[in-house]
Amino acid sequence: MSTKLRNGLRLIFFLGIGILFIYLFLHNLSPEQRKEILRAMGRANYLWIIVSMIIGILSHASRARRWIILMEPLGHKPNYANVFLAVFIGYFANLAFPRLGEVSRCGVLARYEKIPFNQSFGTVITERALDMAVFILLFFINLALQFHLISHYVDEHVYTPLYQKAEQAGHVSLLKWIILLGIGAILFLLFSFRRRFYHLKTVQKLRAMGKGLWEGIWAIRHINKPAEFIIHTLLIWVAYFLMAWVVFFSLKETASLGFNAGLAVLVFGSVGIIVVQGGIGVYPAIVAETLVLYQIAAPTGYAMGWLLWTAQTLMVIIMGAAALLILPILNHQSYGFRIFSSQENF
Repeated sequence: MSTKLRNGLRLIFFLGIGILFIYLFLHNLSPEQRKEILRAMGRANYLWIIVSMIIGILSHASRARRWIILMEPLGHKPNYANVFLAVFIGYFANLAFPRLGEVSRCGVLARYEKIPFNQSFGTVITERALDMAVFILLFFINLALQFHLISHYVDEHVYTPLYQKAEQAGHVSLLKWIILLGIGAILFLLFSFRRRFYHLKTVQKLRAMGKGLWEGIWAIRHINKPAEFIIHTLLIWVAYFLMAWVVFFSLKETASLGFNAGLAVLVFGSVGIIVVQGGIGVYPAIVAETLVLYQIAAPTGYAMGWLLWTAQTLMVIIMGAAALLILPILNHQSYGFRIFSSQENF
């Protein structure tokens, strides 16, 4: 199968998942609730969408500086403007295909800064590993801070419905035993036959991911400006939080939501973006379910999810397209850079 065909099928697959999630969420709402979603989006104050987009641009400005710090030990000092624009081209490409963004932004530096592709790509792996570590840390912080809300949600929306169905069928005790025995069997098999799972591709990928995560984080010891690197990492994630939180002010129903709600949307919304490329369809649904924890009605939460998704996606599209136009002018070259050209080198 050719690369173009495989990528085309992958794009269709992710779009299909997004459309499916949109259908499933809207299917469970009444006609009045669907109208309420449109009304909420119509009365939103879109000034806060613009503020969120500006914060997003600032987060990528820090990301560009952090990337330069990672490349300095390799003997490269690229022009900041080129790196900044390359970051946006990367995010722009990621809207289409997974991993293409990392490849594309390294391709930009290979063309305009003459930095070997393999070297810049190695720094991207390090950067991604660190971001994943920060995300995992935030995930558990969010879980610890809001355990009572999350456990109540799981009990009300997952465990209780299963229990009621089992009770109606007269299999409550059986359900409990099945759950306990299932968990016990999985743990026993994983412990007893753990070495036999090592040859499985999925397990190998997970182990390689864990190893790459650790090596990427450990590689930070080689950088020349660790303090500045850490500061920009913090600024990136603070900006990510603010990008979500400020949009809450666009609707009166969510304007009073505080730090905990912003953190929950950041963490759980990021899961949706990781699972489905660009988070289309999935991200708004996850935001809606997350805001249920804070007594926000599902239609309002869904509208907020689309507002957040629109702010982030529109910012990437505008800045990514602008970067493609500005880069050749900035470097006095012809309009010849193709966003997908570097994929063949990956």
